[in-house]
Amino acid sequence: MFRHIGTRRTYRHNVSIATLLSLNAGFTNAAGFLGFAVLTTNVTGHAAFFAERLVMEDWKASRVIALWMMLFLGGAFCSSLIMNHIGRNRRFSYVIPLLLEIIVFLLITLFGYRYHHSLVAREIFAGSLLFIMGMQNALVTMVSGAQVRTTHLTGTFTDLGIELAQLYKKRNMRDGELYRRVKLRGIIIFGFLSGALAGAYLFHYWSYHAFLVPVALLLFALFYDIFRIHIKRYYHRPLHRGG
Repeated sequence: MFRHIGTRRTYRHNVSIATLLSLNAGFTNAAGFLGFAVLTTNVTGHAAFFAERLVMEDWKASRVIALWMMLFLGGAFCSSLIMNHIGRNRRFSYVIPLLLEIIVFLLITLFGYRYHHSLVAREIFAGSLLFIMGMQNALVTMVSGAQVRTTHLTGTFTDLGIELAQLYKKRNMRDGELYRRVKLRGIIIFGFLSGALAGAYLFHYWSYHAFLVPVALLLFALFYDIFRIHIKRYYHRPLHRGG
């Protein structure tokens, strides 16, 4: 899912990463909003809130929103720095960003309830989610060669609209490359919306323990390649017959 980069990467690899991490992003967006009343997977809405707070001369809220936007940027910067420092073609260069995501989700699971007692806690937890979503977005973008982005749908809907128009103009579903891109956009949108629905539903019943679901998704992503390698080796191992 993550190991193959560049020319070694196939459409199937992108579908796998798009499915899993769009689910994760959608879940985080819904559960994060219900948990902290903040959108936590993109900065588009925060730009509007930032401008509105500036006009109202609410300097404290403006600083907090600006910090949240910078944290998303910082997450993308750190993820890119880690990937480039280790080397994109090195095995398991994606492990550190995914482990950092898992740690943040676990901390929110354990201490998220403190949001009800402290406004500062809300700002910290919301900012932490924005940071790791920036990390995830940069990680997926780099690994997939900018074919997949999973933390927001604005660009995905735009790309889908353009590609559907191209497909309609050609009136030819056999245009393999274009059809695959349309299918990939649809998978991302469906995954994000499904994750958001699951996040809203499970947060209603499990409260902050619902953030264990993203932990499970990311652990699966971490070990997917390892499991797949062992399974392939098992089925392709030479058969030793007794004498």
